[in-house]
Amino acid sequence: MSLLSFVKEAGEKLIDLLTPGNANASEQLKEHVAKVGLGNPNVQTKVEGDKVIVTGEVASQEEKEKILLALGNIKGVASVDDQITVSGPVVAAARFVVVKEGDTLSAISLAVYGNANQYNKIFEANKPLLSHPDKIYPGQTLRIPE
Repeated sequence: MSLLSFVKEAGEKLIDLLTPGNANASEQLKEHVAKVGLGNPNVQTKVEGDKVIVTGEVASQEEKEKILLALGNIKGVASVDDQITVSGPVVAAARFVVVKEGDTLSAISLAVYGNANQYNKIFEANKPLLSHPDKIYPGQTLRIPE
């Protein structure tokens, strides 16, 4: 289990998510995970200040990482406390990269793989969180598969 850091000022704004005492925060997060296309995984969330704690079980490392990114790439979330277990085969975790001003998937691909044409590998690894290769933003955290 680990604590992942995110850029607090970046990401989608969910109304009242981080309002102290918001009794609906957990449900809002679950709806957000479903809305970005990750279905309704067997996870539970809790908000403590600017930190989201997520527990439960998922089928794969990839699903786990995408859920963590969906929860962390929300405006106002500074960290996600990962307490998710994976029931499927154990595979190496992907690396994560924070998008900087002026970055493109091609530029990130060149930096991590040495080949700008591998950008589609990053795009596919971040579906359904990304709808188009050109729609990334500064502060967003992306999965980088091996």
